[in-house]
Amino acid sequence: MKINISCPTSGLQKVIEIEDEVKLQNLYERRVSQEVDGSTLGSEFEGYIFRISGGNDKQGFPMRQGVLTNTRVRLLCKKGHKCYRQRRTGERKRKSVRGCIVGQDIAVLNLVVTKIGDNTVPGLTDDSIPRRLGPKRANNIRKLFNLTKDDDVRQYVIVREFTNKKGVSVRKAPKIQRLVTPLTLQRKRARKAAKMNSVLRNKEEAAAYKKVVAQRLAEQKEARRSLISKRRSTRKSQKLAAASS
Repeated sequence: MKINISCPTSGLQKVIEIEDEVKLQNLYERRVSQEVDGSTLGSEFEGYIFRISGGNDKQGFPMRQGVLTNTRVRLLCKKGHKCYRQRRTGERKRKSVRGCIVGQDIAVLNLVVTKIGDNTVPGLTDDSIPRRLGPKRANNIRKLFNLTKDDDVRQYVIVREFTNKKGVSVRKAPKIQRLVTPLTLQRKRARKAAKMNSVLRNKEEAAAYKKVVAQRLAEQKEARRSLISKRRSTRKSQKLAAASS
């Protein structure tokens, strides 16, 4: 079985091949995201702790988290599922995936170093590769350089310069996400003010509408009252005229 070990702190990875079944017995029946003691893989990894991040079987089918079996299964996958890419809108397809439990037919197992031991492993922890791409989010940049809220994040963005195919020197920097600037605060205040103005305007318009409705009802009542009084006076005059005749 091939063991692909990666170290996030150094940016390096190393592939070793283990044929000893006694060492591999310590990996069998382990699940993805479980931790493994490094001393079980060899004395050179004494003090190291690895986390199982995945793997492939001999036919190349990947392990999938949440499938609690050490065999291959066929799952009905849709958009957003692991090990599947949608080709048409609304498409679903049955795909073969491995369970998340390590078995004997796993060909490559991926491990991530979570704790580094005292010994340096050649090709894994004896060197470090600088990150080509830095973080984009403002809080992640602050965390990387240990900045405070008063520091300007834009001065600490990781920038790379290179020469393109035309021979022109190009400077590339990521667009900072979730960056709070005076302009964004101004826009936020403007949105809040617009919302408050809308609420006040709606209240004023509702009050004016109620006033007009009340005025119309009062006018209708007055008109009905005057009509009734006219009818009564007309009837009274008719009765008086009939009595005099």
